[in-house]
Amino acid sequence: MQGDSYVKETMELRSRYLTDKAETAPQRSLLYACGFTKEELDRPLIGVVSAFSEIVPGHIHLDKLADAVKAGVRLAGGTPVLIPSIGVCDGIAMGHDGMHYSLPSRELIADSVETMITAHMLDGVVLVPNCDKIVPGMVMAAVRMNIPAVVVSGGPMLAGVVDGCEVSLSKMFEAVGAYKADIIDDKGLDEYEHKCCPSCGSCSGMYTANSMNCLCEAIGIALPGNGTIPAVMSARTALAKHAGMAVMEMVRRGVKARDIINEKSVANALRCDMALGCSSNSVLHLLAIANEAGVKLDLNVFNEFSDTTPNLCHLAPAGPTHMQDLYAAGGVQAVISELAKKDLIDLTAMTVTGGTVGDNIKDVKVKDYEVIRPIDKPYSETGGLAILWGNIAKNGCVVKRSAVAPEMLRHTGPARVFDSEDEAIAAIYGKKIKEGDVVVIRYEGPKGGPGMREMLNPTSALAGMKLDKSVALITDGRFSGASRGASIGHVCPEAAQGGEIGLLREGDIIDIDIPAHKISARVSDEEFENRKKTQVMPQPKYTGGWLARYTKLVTGADKGAVLR
Repeated sequence: MQGDSYVKETMELRSRYLTDKAETAPQRSLLYACGFTKEELDRPLIGVVSAFSEIVPGHIHLDKLADAVKAGVRLAGGTPVLIPSIGVCDGIAMGHDGMHYSLPSRELIADSVETMITAHMLDGVVLVPNCDKIVPGMVMAAVRMNIPAVVVSGGPMLAGVVDGCEVSLSKMFEAVGAYKADIIDDKGLDEYEHKCCPSCGSCSGMYTANSMNCLCEAIGIALPGNGTIPAVMSARTALAKHAGMAVMEMVRRGVKARDIINEKSVANALRCDMALGCSSNSVLHLLAIANEAGVKLDLNVFNEFSDTTPNLCHLAPAGPTHMQDLYAAGGVQAVISELAKKDLIDLTAMTVTGGTVGDNIKDVKVKDYEVIRPIDKPYSETGGLAILWGNIAKNGCVVKRSAVAPEMLRHTGPARVFDSEDEAIAAIYGKKIKEGDVVVIRYEGPKGGPGMREMLNPTSALAGMKLDKSVALITDGRFSGASRGASIGHVCPEAAQGGEIGLLREGDIIDIDIPAHKISARVSDEEFENRKKTQVMPQPKYTGGWLARYTKLVTGADKGAVLR
């Protein structure tokens, strides 16, 4: 720091339009009405976008982190400006109409952050999200606006403990299935209910929120530690202060979001996605972020990276470890350092630290090879995600391969067809699904859902009933990152767009071959054409409000379910 005169004289600041012109004295009068001083307005104005609320466990503490960010901005010579953001808790929204709003909220968040930052001529932004759609929504806005930006998430919650074993939200949902199957009683269910989520933070497995927070680190828009430092640790508060300092350094140097997020960094994120075994929802969000950054990315690229990237981590729901274990093992940077041993990472990519990826991992080593496998002894030679293709997914579909039992990597069985998640859940709880079945849930895609409801209930029910190693599930909707088993989502084209998944009938034989990237029904093209002639498409579920507009504007999952 060389004083405010240095700040004012050497940087090109958007906020100078408000603070330096005689013509904008009226705008300054309104800023003074907020309590700002002339000294504060002489400094760069930095937005601190916080998704704090009192209904989301991942966000309940973000007010404290936002305060820490503000302290960091002030320490580095800037003036922080707090801005609120909405945020949906997918776990609370699960299984009812609220889940229709979860994925669409990503677009609302991106648009609202863009609106607030642009309308008020702010010079940079620190984004303080934590949960599933909030993280990518904020990143999309930062890339779209292309201003200095840093992400600092709220961090993962600690794992709970039941019967001496670490547990998290996925086990809670599976406990409901076990309860329905009379495997556990009321007391057992109550114990899970009170012990699986023991602290604030994003749910403790490699679910979507933690996947995206780790990938923010991998893509360079967040500081090292962002993905794994537990929410309750003081190191998380220190990280937030450093994020405030980091954005000020970006403002001074003129480094913007697209200098960080570009073709090189997206490729690094894809490598880490496959190595970590991230949520299948990361496909949707990376596609959307790449779209904003002008980086060409499609589903074929995901398979190219998956086929050449070893899977190094099996965190819950794929295995018994949780985010706190990954943190203790060295975190995302340690995973990057392992990948770099086989030249799978572009070490020249710039990050918000001010250094490159190579600089950041210079002294990093894996501290626990039980949590992060050595690059030469991975869980598998291929990545955690796979894109499948076939006559019922001509534009592709996605599965979290690392969370699929070996015996389910190839599966053939009869289709059990349901036109909504609710119908499928009723059949599963009613014990109407048998070993070998392939549950098909359709009209749950971006348009048909609308909003691609996340379906943790059916996958967890099957797992809780011990059917996850014998029953597959296919949908044009999507699954929670907490889902495990042969859960194949994002089938495109979706049923509501005339996709073949909407033409399947009860008893059709489905062939799944995950290693070969194939999924097909034993139905001829001619038969599909005949069925299409008599198909009756359901009416849109929402004819008014935000979701009616979303239904008309949203693209397919293969395009990231962005709005056009």
